[in-house]
Amino acid sequence: MRLICITALGVAAIAFSGSAWAQELPSQKVLTIDMAQTIAQATLAKCRADGFKITVTVVDSANAVKVVLRDDGATIASAEVGRMKASTVIIFGRPSYPPYLADGDPVPRPNLPGTINERGGLPIMAGGQLIGAVSVAGPPDGHEDVACAGAGIAKIADKLK
Repeated sequence: MRLICITALGVAAIAFSGSAWAQELPSQKVLTIDMAQTIAQATLAKCRADGFKITVTVVDSANAVKVVLRDDGATIASAEVGRMKASTVIIFGRPSYPPYLADGDPVPRPNLPGTINERGGLPIMAGGQLIGAVSVAGPPDGHEDVACAGAGIAKIADKLK
């Protein structure tokens, strides 16, 4: 009886391992440092052209910082707020400002430390995968933050397909 159980387990293990070997590893797109720097520079240039002193933060899909640029004259707080916006994008997989809220709706407080529900953090998507986030902090109105961040992503749009 013991030999039959061991043999059955062996056959099952071989069958399982064969199907496991047949599976392919998932492919993951990554945000390269060159792409992150291009996004950051284009974001900063757009905000400067619009007259805003900002901090731009670019993180990868693991929420690790790739680039931070704090413009001359940008507030110290903008660096921390920008980091929180980028974290919100990665943790929740959406823009830092809940897209279901209309202007004037009360903004819910996030329930995770290090996150914030304010405009200015956008996901960086490639082939349907979240590969990072870019955030802007500094302008008085979050709509400018979004426009600047969007300009940064648009700069590498051809690489995100």
